[in-house]
Amino acid sequence: MDKKWLPLTVVLGVAGVAVVTASLWPDVKEKTPLPQTLCYGALSRQTAELIHDRKGGEVSTEEWESPGKGDTAVFKTCQVLRANPDSDYPQGIFQLIISDERYDSGPRKDSVPLGPGFKGWVRPDEAEATLPAGCAARMGSTAPYITVTLIAPSQAEEKGLVDRDTALRNSAAVVREAAAKLAKKYDCEA
Repeated sequence: MDKKWLPLTVVLGVAGVAVVTASLWPDVKEKTPLPQTLCYGALSRQTAELIHDRKGGEVSTEEWESPGKGDTAVFKTCQVLRANPDSDYPQGIFQLIISDERYDSGPRKDSVPLGPGFKGWVRPDEAEATLPAGCAARMGSTAPYITVTLIAPSQAEEKGLVDRDTALRNSAAVVREAAAKLAKKYDCEA
C-alpha cells in the first residue's frame, strides 16, 4: 500500500469502528419524568390512578377550558385516560369538571354525603364537591358556587368492575383531593 493512502485508511477504519460501536451500544434514551399532578394541578397521579377499568396502562390527561355559559366564567374539564393494550388510542377512564354554578343542585338519587371537609355527595360512578365560599370570586366568577364533579363510568355498579364501597371511597378521594388542592391554590380554604 502506498504511504500516501495510509492516513485515509486509518481515518476510514476508525470511522467504521465508531459506527459499529454506536449501532451495538445500548440505546439509552432519557425519559421525560411523568407529571406528578394532573387536571390543572388538582389531582396527584396516585389519586388519579385509584379509578381504573382493570386493564392497566399509563395514565395521561387531556385538559381544556372555556368560559362558562352566560355570566359564569369557570369551566375546566380534564379527561383522565389510560393507555389501551388493545389499541393505539388511549381509553377514557373518568372526567373531572370544575365549573361555577348559580344554584346548588343538591345530591343525586342514591348518593351518600361526601363526608368531612367539603359539602358534596358521592355515588360509585359520580361525585361532587362544592368549594368553600369565596373560591368563585378568587377564580374570577360572579356565581356563588364552584363545584368539582367526577364522572367515572367504569365504576358504575352495573359494570361490576369495583364493589360499591370501593367505588364510593375512590370517587370521594378524587373529588376531596381535587377540591382541597383547588381551594389551596386559590387561597379560599375554609
